[in-house]
Amino acid sequence: MTTPRPATELSAADARRIALRAQGFLGAPDRRSGVRGILRHLGAIQLDTISVLARSHELVPYARLGAVGRKTVENAYWRDTHAFEYWSHAACILPVEEWPHFAFRRRAYRNRPHWNHELPDGAYDEVIKQLRDEGPLTATELGGAKKTNDWWDWSGSKVAVERALMYGEVVCVERRGWKRVYDLAERAIPDALLHDELDDTECVRRLVRLAGQSLGVGTRADIADYHRLKGEQVDAVIADSGLVPVTVEGWGKPAWADPAALETPPRGRHRTTLLSPFDSLIWERARTERIFGFTHRLEAYVPKQKRVYGYFAMPVLAGGRLVGRVDPAREGRTLVAKQVTLDGAKAAPAVAQALAEAATWVDCTDVRVERVDAPDLREPLVKELARILA
Repeated sequence: MTTPRPATELSAADARRIALRAQGFLGAPDRRSGVRGILRHLGAIQLDTISVLARSHELVPYARLGAVGRKTVENAYWRDTHAFEYWSHAACILPVEEWPHFAFRRRAYRNRPHWNHELPDGAYDEVIKQLRDEGPLTATELGGAKKTNDWWDWSGSKVAVERALMYGEVVCVERRGWKRVYDLAERAIPDALLHDELDDTECVRRLVRLAGQSLGVGTRADIADYHRLKGEQVDAVIADSGLVPVTVEGWGKPAWADPAALETPPRGRHRTTLLSPFDSLIWERARTERIFGFTHRLEAYVPKQKRVYGYFAMPVLAGGRLVGRVDPAREGRTLVAKQVTLDGAKAAPAVAQALAEAATWVDCTDVRVERVDAPDLREPLVKELARILA
């Protein structure tokens, strides 16, 4: 691929501010459009099983809007067919308007020759019939999710319904107690959107454009990673995607930007908040290091004795920078900061503010700090917390 000569040069600081605004962390939040607006703006919100303060798909709108009610978050995703769950960056909640643009992935799954689980004869048709007659249903209600207690040992009905989900004949219409609730796509997706008419090139072009808008500015790898496209898929469409080539100070790689993001300087108030490790602002480690100079790794799956920052360490965003980490827990109505890492004494007020706001959101009345990596910073942090919570 021949990359056009960039017409725009961005400083590293400008690129960082563009990325923050594109992700909803710079400027006044659009509270009227609320959680649905956040979903449309981001294009994908990752799901994950881990729940400490809350699940990640709840933390993402909270980080941008503040203390929006958790029931409000769930209703905004699932009521009145505003979203569907599918494979994007990972398992993600996606705006229902994007259903047609994932036709390329549904086709790829239908043409897939090998699967990790065998599909028993008749199981697929039986699941479709049961959903048609009785749906929406969970895998348990369809006959059980597993044959044994082993997490990987799926039942025939679970294999069938997950295959139907990937094919696009079935949709996950909500999560109930973290279980997927399945229904037929013909009932769950609006008629105007329920089609696979777009060819693969048009689907990928749309997702590349969406990724560029959601990122503000990104490298080829950044853009590909957002919806887990292949680099060559990005290469094939990026010239016609509407994104424009730019150079960014210190990046050392070609980049593309949303032209709308370049039209006005990114200004406004910076959000101070705890971030889910699965937040799209930071879910790609190389990009996070490049933009923020901040190395972050989710350690939930690292053996306890090898963890550096904690089980679910949440980066703290303040002033457009990542200024620390908090590994949280809850004990009754106390938010526990099991481990706190601060980027110097100046970070203490911001981390205290982020902790206090998060405590209020999850209905905690107190915050207890257990360990601060730099012991001399513990007192300033605790004092600031006491002042805010007084």
